[in-house]
Parts: sequence; structure tokens; C-alpha cells
Amino acid sequence: MPFSDYRSALVTGASTGIGAVLVQRLAERGLEVHAVARDRERLTALSRATGCVPHAVDLTSTEALTRLVDGLEIDVLVNNAGVSRTGTILTADEFAVDEQIAVNLRAVLHLVRLIMPGMVARDLGHIVNISSIAGVYNFGGNTIYHATKSAVHTLSRQLRVDGYGKRVRITEICPGRVETEIFGRVLGDPAQAQREFFDGYESLKPEDIASAIEFAIASPRHMNVGHIEILPTFQVPGGLNFERRTD
Repeated sequence: MPFSDYRSALVTGASTGIGAVLVQRLAERGLEVHAVARDRERLTALSRATGCVPHAVDLTSTEALTRLVDGLEIDVLVNNAGVSRTGTILTADEFAVDEQIAVNLRAVLHLVRLIMPGMVARDLGHIVNISSIAGVYNFGGNTIYHATKSAVHTLSRQLRVDGYGKRVRITEICPGRVETEIFGRVLGDPAQAQREFFDGYESLKPEDIASAIEFAIASPRHMNVGHIEILPTFQVPGGLNFERRTD
């Protein structure tokens, strides 16, 4: 739809990376943008730069999410926040499981539960979920992250069924490697993450993902961009491994 059809947006994970760039883009499009993240200082700086409404909120608290949206009429919801941890299910601890489910999936479900009924009632709205190629392809990595992003992938398709007959559009953005801080947080060392994941690679930038989201939101009223898979040109999501055993 034309951006002029919308008045407001809510973006999670807004203090840095994709979220921060998108907040700026949506504000420039004339929307009142509610920027949600845990880092109050960064949100304050983002508010000064963009005019967004900052909300320092812990997404793992359902009570906090309920208070956040109380009284708000949100036209565009972008579920961008995400966390990851190293290791597979063989090495994962309780915190790794609970945190990733809480941020990557439970918060998404609750925000959609709280906001989408208003969109349906107004016959107007757009929900954008940021998943990952980890949600649709199997490769070595964090099993819990794969599982939560796979759930977001399925949820995104299901929401179109739930909103059938209403002008509420659902878009899943499915990126490959994007140069954001999540890799530094996973390793606990941003410099190491820069060397290991980005130096010498043509990675995606947050601006690339924000541009794809802008395209989906600005598409004509009769057009729902359901799934956009975006990878660096030199990254592929597949590969067939076959362990040779003779015992």
C-alpha cells in the first residue's frame, strides 16, 4: 500500500542494525515509529536523530509487552529482534533454550496476538517478520536458533490464513548473513566476529534488508509480498554432506 495509508509503526530490536535503519526509513516516510529495544541510551539517541518514540522494554516480559501496546493503534508491526547462542542441542544449556524461545518466538507471538486484531478490525495493516535462512535450510549451527526461526517462518504463512478476507498483509524477510552486532554478541567479542564473519566477505548490510521491507510495505494494495529470501551473492544455503563410516 502507499505509505500514506499508514500512520504508525512498531519496530522491535530497534536500537541497532536492521531495526535502527528501518526506524529511520519509516520515520522519513512520515510514520510515527515506536522503537522498541532494551538499550535505553541507544534508543534515546535514535529518537533524537529520527523523532521516533522510544520504548526501553524487555521483550521476554509478556506483561511489559501488554503495557507497551495498550492504547496504541499500530498499522505496521516489524518483528525484528532476535538472539542466538553458539552450540547445538548437544551442548545447549537451559538459558540458551529459554532465551531464544522467549525473544525469537514468544515475543513475536504475543505482539501479533496483541496488535493484529486491531488491524483486522480496521481492515488495514502490515506485519513483517524477520526470520532467517536458518529457518528453512538445515546446516551446521545453533539448533535452537534454527527451530525458533523455523517457527517464525511457519507463523508468517499461518497469519495470512488467520487474516483471510481482510486487507492485512504479512511479509517474511528471510536473510542470509547480515553485518550486524548479533555475531559479536554470540561470540562475546565484536572484533573476533568482524574477523571471522565479515572481513573479506561481501555480506549484506542492514540497509539492504530495510530496502526490502520498504518495497514490501510500499507495494500496491492488491499485492502481498509473502516471502523474500535475501542472501549475499557469494553465500549459498545448501550443501550435501555424507559421513563415511566402515564400522
